[in-house]
Amino acid sequence: MNYTVGKASAGAYEYMPVARVTNIPVVLDELKEKGCWIYGADMNGAVYAENDLKGACALVIGSEGKGLGRLVKEKCDVILSLPMCGKINSLNASVAAGILMYEFTRQRLGIKAVNGG
Repeated sequence: MNYTVGKASAGAYEYMPVARVTNIPVVLDELKEKGCWIYGADMNGAVYAENDLKGACALVIGSEGKGLGRLVKEKCDVILSLPMCGKINSLNASVAAGILMYEFTRQRLGIKAVNGG
């Protein structure tokens, strides 16, 4: 964690637990053993809002451009996607992460979804 991370997160990272790991697939296996569901973000997944996201979980966001690595993707229990419209087929990683983390929180707090249209 450095100045750039702090500035990009507007300081929010100071209030979030952060873990640095060297082997993500191994950590995902360890989390599964402890009862966590592993959710990955990918444009070919299930629509995020149609899933129950209330239990113990980890959310994996891939790199911009390449997405999730093959082995990491295979370790995920559920692959989630954000429906897109028009010619745009994906969002940058930070935007996708923000939307998905909001949905996890929204469901846990029982906040009703706003219906558009």
